[in-house]
Amino acid sequence: MNYYHNTEGFTLIELLVVMSIVAVLTSIAVPQFKSYREKSYDTRARSDLRSVAIAEEAYFLESEKYLSCSNRECENLPGIAGLSEGVTLQITVTDIDFTGTSSHSRGSGRVFRWDSARGGMQN
Repeated sequence: MNYYHNTEGFTLIELLVVMSIVAVLTSIAVPQFKSYREKSYDTRARSDLRSVAIAEEAYFLESEKYLSCSNRECENLPGIAGLSEGVTLQITVTDIDFTGTSSHSRGSGRVFRWDSARGGMQN
């Protein structure tokens, strides 16, 4: 007798094993991906604060005073073409120095601080 065995395709057990492996890998990768995204948004906030701080120093060289600004107002500083979307930025000035804070709405919630009197980035 000639029995024909279908050897093409996967068995149900093989498919369940592969699906289980994919589920385990996904459960590990998704939280890590979320953490990486938050860190990238935090990096945007920190970078924008650093750029605005450098622009504040350039503005001071031209006009001998610092410019108090927040969010999109800071784009008036020299060399600032635009800030990252979602970044909240605040610069507070005195006659001789300035402080600034920034954070990103989709970041980890971390607030970055700049203090020109203390030498720059504080965290």
